[in-house]
Amino acid sequence: MIEVTLEQIKTWIPCEIENEFMDHGIKGVSIDSREIHNQNLFIPFKGEHVDGHKYVAQALKDGAGAAFYQKGIPLENDVEGPIIWVDDTLEALQQLAKAYLEFVNPQVIAVTGSNGKTTTKDMIESVLKPQFNVKKTQGNYNNEIGMPLTILQLDIDTEISILEMGMSGFHEIELLSEIAQPDIAIITNIGESHMQDLGSREGIAKAKAEITLGLKPGGLFIYDGDEPLLKPYAEALTEIDLVSIGKNSDNTLVSCIDSIKDEGIAFTINNNEQFELPILGEHNMKNATIAIAVGKRLGLSYETIFNNLKHVVLTGMRMEQHYTSDQMLVINDAYNASPTSMKAAIDTLSGMEGRKILVLGDVLELGPDSQMMHERVGQYLEDKDITALFTFGDEAAHISNVGKVYVYKATHFKEKPKLIDSLKSFVQENDKILVKGSRGMKLEEVVEALI
Repeated sequence: MIEVTLEQIKTWIPCEIENEFMDHGIKGVSIDSREIHNQNLFIPFKGEHVDGHKYVAQALKDGAGAAFYQKGIPLENDVEGPIIWVDDTLEALQQLAKAYLEFVNPQVIAVTGSNGKTTTKDMIESVLKPQFNVKKTQGNYNNEIGMPLTILQLDIDTEISILEMGMSGFHEIELLSEIAQPDIAIITNIGESHMQDLGSREGIAKAKAEITLGLKPGGLFIYDGDEPLLKPYAEALTEIDLVSIGKNSDNTLVSCIDSIKDEGIAFTINNNEQFELPILGEHNMKNATIAIAVGKRLGLSYETIFNNLKHVVLTGMRMEQHYTSDQMLVINDAYNASPTSMKAAIDTLSGMEGRKILVLGDVLELGPDSQMMHERVGQYLEDKDITALFTFGDEAAHISNVGKVYVYKATHFKEKPKLIDSLKSFVQENDKILVKGSRGMKLEEVVEALI
C-alpha cells in the first residue's frame, strides 16, 4: 500500500478521525502487533478469546502510523496516537481494500474452484508477467481477511491483480467478488471440497458461482465447460462474455493431450494451437487452457503465451518434483486433496514408467459420504498399473480396503513414522512415488523423509 493520509482514508470509508491527525500518513497494513513496520495501519480484531484492541497502544509505540478502533470498545488508557474509529474493524478493512483497489485501478482477475485455484493463479501470472506488472494472492490469503490484505499490498503501478477466492460456505465468495469487482472471473472446476458444509456438488457449484456476482458489465467469465452444474450459471449472465474450456467438443476452447512425459505434457487447443507445459498431470491442461484464455483476452499472441507458459513456476507442494541421489522421483502433491484431485494424481502416476508407488492420506471435510468417496478412490485404482499403495489416517483406510485388489502391495498406517519406515524399506532405484492428502495430514513430512 502506498502512503496515504488519514484525510484520504476518511474519504474512502465511514469513520471518525480527530482533525489534528488528518495530515498523518500511513503506509501498508498489519493485523499482527508483533509485525508492525513504520507507518503501518494496525487493524485489531475482537475474537472469542483474544481482543486485538489490547495491543493498539503497543502497535502505536512500535511505529504504527494509525490504528483502527471499533466503536463501543473502551479505549485503553495508554493509547497515544492517531485512532480511526469504525463500526466494525473487519468491515472497515474490507471497505478500505475495495476503495484502494478502485484507486489503483488494475485489471482484476478472480479465481475460484474446488481444485486447481492456486495452480491456475500461478499459470496466469506466468503467462502475463513478462508483459504486465502483475501481483497475485500469496499463499492461501484468499478469505474475507486475506484477500483484502492482498489488495492493500498492491503498488500504484500494478496493472493486473490476480485474486484467489476460497470459501467454506454460502455468501463468502459473494462478499469477496463484491469487494474485488473482477474484470475476469474464473471457476476451475466443481469437486467435493466442503461437501460437509454445502451438502452436495450442486451446493458447491452454487457457492462457487457467486464469483460472478461482482463481475463488471462487459467482463469475462471463464469456466469448466465439461461441468454441467456450471452451465446454468453461465447462461444466466447478461452483458458478460463467456469462455468455456474443456475436452468436450462444444466448448469455446477444446483442449486435447498430445503427449505425456515425466517432465510435463504437450497439448493442442481447437486442433490448431500447440502448447507445452513443464508440469506433471493431464488435469493441468485445463488449468493451462484457462491461463491461455486470459492471455488472449488481454491481447497476447499465442506465440507469446506459448513462450511464457513454458517457464511457469508453481507454488510449493503442487506436483512438485524431487529427484533423490539414487534417481527416485518423489512427487510432492501434498498441499491439499479431494477425491477428484486424488484421481487426477493416480492418472498422472499411472502414465509413468517403472515401479509406481502411491502414498495417500485422508481427504477431510467430506461429511457423511466420506467413506463412500474414499472407497471410490480405491476403486479408481483398477487397471491403473500402480505397484504399491500406502495409506495413512482414518478415512484413507477405505481407499486401501477397496484398492488392495488392484495393486501389488497395499498397506494402511495409523502412525506416520511407521509408514515412513515401511516406505523407506520398500522403495528402490528409479521408483516413482507420489504423495497426496489433505493439508491437515501433513504428508510433506513423508516427502522430506524420502528426499
